[in-house]
Amino acid sequence: MKLTMHLGSRSYDIILKRGCLANLHQFTDLAHRKVFVLTDSGVPADYARTVLDQCADGTLCTVPQGEGSKSLKVYGEVLGAMLAFGMGRRDLLVAVGGGVVGDLGGFCAASYMRGIDFVNCPTTTLSQIDSSIGGKTGLDLGATKNIVGAFWQPRAVLIDPDTLATLPRRHFVNGLAEAVKAGLIADPELFELFETGDVDADIETIIYRSLQVKKKIVEQDEREGGARRALNFGHTIGHGIEAVKGVRGRRTNGLYHGECVALGMLPMIEDRKLQKRTRAVLRKLGLPVRTGVDKRKVLGYMQHDKKGAGSTITVIRVPGLGCWRADAIPMSGLPALLGLDEE
Repeated sequence: MKLTMHLGSRSYDIILKRGCLANLHQFTDLAHRKVFVLTDSGVPADYARTVLDQCADGTLCTVPQGEGSKSLKVYGEVLGAMLAFGMGRRDLLVAVGGGVVGDLGGFCAASYMRGIDFVNCPTTTLSQIDSSIGGKTGLDLGATKNIVGAFWQPRAVLIDPDTLATLPRRHFVNGLAEAVKAGLIADPELFELFETGDVDADIETIIYRSLQVKKKIVEQDEREGGARRALNFGHTIGHGIEAVKGVRGRRTNGLYHGECVALGMLPMIEDRKLQKRTRAVLRKLGLPVRTGVDKRKVLGYMQHDKKGAGSTITVIRVPGLGCWRADAIPMSGLPALLGLDEE
């Protein structure tokens, strides 16, 4: 299956096909330029090697697994490795891994020599469903997620569902939260697939429909000036929860990004029946529907959310299945979203 992101001169193809990682050379030039392959220590080495073996002049850079690699320190180390490899403006960076590798690699490509080509090869459910397309790249500053970054569209995205076979079950399910989000805001049939279908048997359909939702929104609003805000559904509260209880550094018993987004979506669904249906879907998938996180700490991080503008912040609500609404609310209204006004 193929989708094309239509963005004028920045357009690119999204290839969704089992085994396509071994055929990257068919979709981009690996023979006549230096290729810098970026991965992390949690990605099976065979995936990056599959890419590297197709390159005439390639090198491999492996960063530590985890959100901690989306840091200025690791970013500087990767840029240094790119410089040491002698990369020029016509060369290519290929990211092979999950969202961390894609975000880091994309930002390195965006900023090295003011921008070089970038190809994304996502290997996790979360990155295949969501983060690999759209051009958002970025780093964290401390616990504030994605506050440093750039819009930099890839030249191609290759999604090989075979790579999901090596994911632990919890990681596989974690990524499905973004697909549930896509169904809630724009695709009722996708949401209903979660209610009645088999996610393992239907995974390619789930990925494809999720990508269709995001592609359509990004084509309307590449730089998040309007419609693209819909994709932040669940993320205002979710990022706050992730800052307090997310897996990070030595905190290995916390929540993953998709789990936090799942928790962040529920309070923003206005239809009680739909909220109940969503809870049932999340439970069916094995995603959390409640957490014992300190709400006041979550509130503190929400007040530093990048979607804030002075004394207001934009939040995304879902009044009914397949639709959404952006509300600009005062920062003083954030406690109510967490139920703190009831305490």
